[in-house]
Amino acid sequence: MAVKLRLKRGGAKQRPVYRIVAADSRSPRDGRFIETIGTYNPIPEKYEVKIDEEKALYWLKNGAQPTDTVRSLLSKYGIMAKYADSKKEGN
Repeated sequence: MAVKLRLKRGGAKQRPVYRIVAADSRSPRDGRFIETIGTYNPIPEKYEVKIDEEKALYWLKNGAQPTDTVRSLLSKYGIMAKYADSKKEGN
Protein backbone atom coordinates (compact mmCIF):
# COMPACT_ATOMS: atom_id res chain seq x y z
CA MET A 1 0.00 0.00 0.00
CA ALA A 2 1.42 3.40 -1.00
CA VAL A 3 0.91 5.91 1.80
CA LYS A 4 0.86 9.66 1.31
CA LEU A 5 0.92 12.49 3.81
CA ARG A 6 -1.65 14.95 2.50
CA LEU A 7 -4.32 17.49 3.38
CA LYS A 8 -7.94 16.60 4.08
CA ARG A 9 -10.28 19.57 3.68
CA GLY A 10 -12.89 20.61 6.18
CA GLY A 11 -14.63 23.83 7.14
CA ALA A 12 -17.25 25.93 5.42
CA LYS A 13 -17.35 27.53 1.98
CA GLN A 14 -14.53 30.05 1.58
CA ARG A 15 -13.26 29.13 5.10
CA PRO A 16 -11.11 26.00 4.68
CA VAL A 17 -9.48 24.14 7.55
CA TYR A 18 -7.26 21.18 6.74
CA ARG A 19 -6.14 18.08 8.59
CA ILE A 20 -2.75 16.63 7.73
CA VAL A 21 -3.33 12.89 7.39
CA ALA A 22 -1.59 9.69 6.37
CA ALA A 23 -3.78 8.07 3.71
CA ASP A 24 -3.64 5.38 1.06
CA SER A 25 -2.72 7.11 -2.19
CA ARG A 26 -5.71 5.52 -3.95
CA SER A 27 -8.36 6.94 -1.57
CA PRO A 28 -10.09 10.24 -2.43
CA ARG A 29 -9.00 13.58 -0.94
CA ASP A 30 -11.65 13.69 1.77
CA GLY A 31 -12.10 9.93 1.98
CA ARG A 32 -10.72 7.27 4.26
CA PHE A 33 -7.42 7.89 5.98
CA ILE A 34 -5.13 5.95 8.30
CA GLU A 35 -4.10 8.52 10.91
CA THR A 36 -4.32 12.26 11.61
CA ILE A 37 -0.92 13.90 12.02
CA GLY A 38 -1.88 17.55 12.50
CA THR A 39 -3.98 20.52 11.42
CA TYR A 40 -3.47 23.50 9.11
CA ASN A 41 -5.59 26.67 9.08
CA PRO A 42 -4.58 28.86 6.09
CA ILE A 43 -6.86 31.82 6.89
CA PRO A 44 -4.42 34.77 7.16
CA GLU A 45 -5.69 36.31 10.38
CA LYS A 46 -5.66 32.92 12.16
CA TYR A 47 -2.80 31.20 10.28
CA GLU A 48 -2.04 28.16 12.41
CA VAL A 49 -0.23 24.85 11.97
CA LYS A 50 -0.07 22.05 14.53
CA ILE A 51 1.92 18.93 13.65
CA ASP A 52 2.65 15.89 15.81
CA GLU A 53 6.35 15.56 15.05
CA GLU A 54 6.66 11.96 16.27
CA LYS A 55 3.83 10.73 14.06
CA ALA A 56 5.15 12.63 11.03
CA LEU A 57 8.65 11.18 11.46
CA TYR A 58 7.18 7.69 11.98
CA TRP A 59 5.31 7.83 8.67
CA LEU A 60 8.23 9.36 6.77
CA LYS A 61 10.57 6.64 8.07
CA ASN A 62 8.08 4.00 6.95
CA GLY A 63 8.01 5.29 3.37
CA ALA A 64 5.10 7.73 3.27
CA GLN A 65 5.46 10.36 0.53
CA PRO A 66 4.33 13.91 1.43
CA THR A 67 2.49 16.02 -1.12
CA ASP A 68 4.11 19.31 -2.16
CA THR A 69 2.09 21.41 0.30
CA VAL A 70 2.64 19.04 3.21
CA ARG A 71 6.36 18.83 2.36
CA SER A 72 6.62 22.63 2.54
CA LEU A 73 4.81 22.71 5.90
CA LEU A 74 7.06 19.97 7.29
CA SER A 75 10.14 21.79 6.00
CA LYS A 76 9.02 25.09 7.52
CA TYR A 77 8.78 23.48 10.96
CA GLY A 78 12.06 21.53 10.65
CA ILE A 79 10.61 18.04 10.45
CA MET A 80 12.06 17.26 7.00
CA ALA A 81 15.52 18.29 8.25
CA LYS A 82 15.20 15.92 11.24
CA TYR A 83 14.10 13.17 8.86
CA ALA A 84 17.13 13.78 6.63
CA ASP A 85 19.44 13.72 9.67
CA SER A 86 17.95 10.43 10.85
CA LYS A 87 18.56 8.93 7.39
CA LYS A 88 22.21 10.01 7.49
CA GLU A 89 22.69 8.48 10.96
CA GLY A 90 21.12 5.22 9.79
CA ASN A 91 23.68 4.70 7.00
